[in-house]
Amino acid sequence: MALSANLTEPYSSSISFTENPTVEPFFPRYGYTILSVVMGIVTVTAVVLNVTVIVVTARHRQLRQPLNYALVNLAVADLGTAVMGGVPAVLSNAAGHHVLGRAGCILEGFSVALFGITALCTVALIAVERLFVVCKPLGSIKFQGWHAVVGVVISWLWSLIWNTPPLFGWGSYALEGVKTSCGPDWQSRQPGNVSYILCYFLLCFAVPFTLIVLSYTWLLWTLRQVAQMSGGAAAKAEAKVACMVVAMVLAFLVSWMPYSVLALVVVFDPEVKVGPLVAMLPVYLAKSSTVYNPLIYIFMNKQFQKYAVPFLFCGWSPWELEESDAEPHTTISSVGNQVSPEP
Repeated sequence: MALSANLTEPYSSSISFTENPTVEPFFPRYGYTILSVVMGIVTVTAVVLNVTVIVVTARHRQLRQPLNYALVNLAVADLGTAVMGGVPAVLSNAAGHHVLGRAGCILEGFSVALFGITALCTVALIAVERLFVVCKPLGSIKFQGWHAVVGVVISWLWSLIWNTPPLFGWGSYALEGVKTSCGPDWQSRQPGNVSYILCYFLLCFAVPFTLIVLSYTWLLWTLRQVAQMSGGAAAKAEAKVACMVVAMVLAFLVSWMPYSVLALVVVFDPEVKVGPLVAMLPVYLAKSSTVYNPLIYIFMNKQFQKYAVPFLFCGWSPWELEESDAEPHTTISSVGNQVSPEP
């Protein structure tokens, strides 16, 4: 089916949509207002944090390292999600109904899915990069700039490949939640939609999640082995990495697991009835990742803190970041020897 034909279809095969605000709403009026305010706070915070990461990296050469390329790419993807998904959500919830029309719904759904899956793939990329740097599975091969660039390009291409099919008839983009935002249509019972959602879940959620779990499990096991032999600084580094890994995995699960599970439940059980309020929570949990992604992946990095905090506070830092504390990455200097900070 051509893109032009897709534009003439209803927002969803299972939803009769109208822009007439006199139609009975899916949510109380005060609920839409609260949701608009909450999304406004989330969107502004996400824009500020992710712009900070991008600008600070551009200003300071010390941050333009291959291992930070993925972190900046994550900030770019999260910024895109905040702008293309957060701003329309604020406006539509303020109005009490979706305000962008069918073409706007497709643009919003495609853009948010593109940036969101790119961010998801980038989180997996960060895990794999740290695995290669710390555990050295390829032996003496050193992680270089072109490796980082290839990883970033793959994250965008993978997302683009799996988010364009709905524009041409395999799957579709539709209203979701309380019908003020758009995304992949996981409620439609049409065979094309069902097959697309199953492939989407497998390749855009299950694969990144598996890479994250395997990479961090291997990394923690390696650090534990080193800590048992060396103790002291190695054990301390292991504890820090373990805390960060737990935060990363929990953030991934909180933001994406509810959305994926709900979509799969609907796909495998056509009789299940999902109310708009139940469907709304996973949608906005996924959007909230644009805030805590930079907090976890960037601001737990001492080197980024050194430059980002003064930038946010116009040159003033609420606490002193000592040079001795700057430990942006943890690497193993040689196989089975010791853990040492990488400058």
